[in-house]
Amino acid sequence: MIDRPGVDEPLLAAEVAAAWALSVADLVFLPVGLDGNAWAYRVDTTGGARYFLKLRRGEFTGAAVALPGFLRARGLRQVVAPIDLPDGGAVHGFEGYRLLLYPFHEGGSLWARGLTDRQWIGYGEFLGRLHQVTPSAELAAVLPVETYRSTAGDRLRTLGDQAAASDALGAFWKRYGTALHRLADTVDELASGVTRARHVIAHADIHPGNLIADGDGPLHVVDWDAPMLAPRERDLMFVYSRDFGDHPADARRAELFRRGYGPVEPDQRLLSYYRGERHLDDAAEFLRSILRPGASPESRANDLHWLTRIAEAVADPASGRLRSPRPGCLRGAC
Repeated sequence: MIDRPGVDEPLLAAEVAAAWALSVADLVFLPVGLDGNAWAYRVDTTGGARYFLKLRRGEFTGAAVALPGFLRARGLRQVVAPIDLPDGGAVHGFEGYRLLLYPFHEGGSLWARGLTDRQWIGYGEFLGRLHQVTPSAELAAVLPVETYRSTAGDRLRTLGDQAAASDALGAFWKRYGTALHRLADTVDELASGVTRARHVIAHADIHPGNLIADGDGPLHVVDWDAPMLAPRERDLMFVYSRDFGDHPADARRAELFRRGYGPVEPDQRLLSYYRGERHLDDAAEFLRSILRPGASPESRANDLHWLTRIAEAVADPASGRLRSPRPGCLRGAC
């Protein structure tokens, strides 16, 4: 979120210091992410160490807490996992919010910079290994399973009625509402005819904005908020779509990715379904955020910018990919 949460930040810093036994020197708000119930801070300590703090209104899912550590224990060291509390567990409560603390990795996300050749290969290697991991029985019980029954279309249709009647979005909806409704119908049609493929552990949001690296260094994979059991196309969509990042895969980059991942021929209908469903979900979230009472003018302007770019891509697919006007990512804490 771009807007700060309504918390006493000095009190939050003291709470983090006590909970994780840190000497906190500063707490820096990071205006990243789309999730209207989550906020991010950088925690600076007096010894020079840095951490990434995620603050959530409501509970973190069991999979978001448990899966990253499970994967790191199986050798996937690129995964950025929450840091355990001294007394055990990872989640700490604070004034109706839930906190998770992570290592902070320098370098920033690769949404705007793009991946180097070596990182494209590493991206493929990581996803190839992730998709081969078998979840434990405990994890399988908490990981959501793909059903192809997305709520994004219905949410967009409901919010569209509100948008059409609002001062902030009336002109936008008059121009793009028909195209977005058409996309919702197309996604429903694609879902009805998908081939049920083998399920793997999917990150489900593994675009370049959730890949962190310092220069040409190793990848760090963040934002494990919504992993699931789904066909591998759920993740491969971010590789083979041109909508995610300023330097998406072309033929050469796709070959580098396959060098790491291995031979792969994605199901094109599944890729189309996931791409369309993602556009719908993002559009619905931006509509909800713009219509949210109390949103700042800066937040509404940023959300409308992204919503318009999505709508332009949907209305005219030949117009090209979504470009980022700033470092960071479309969704998630990058």
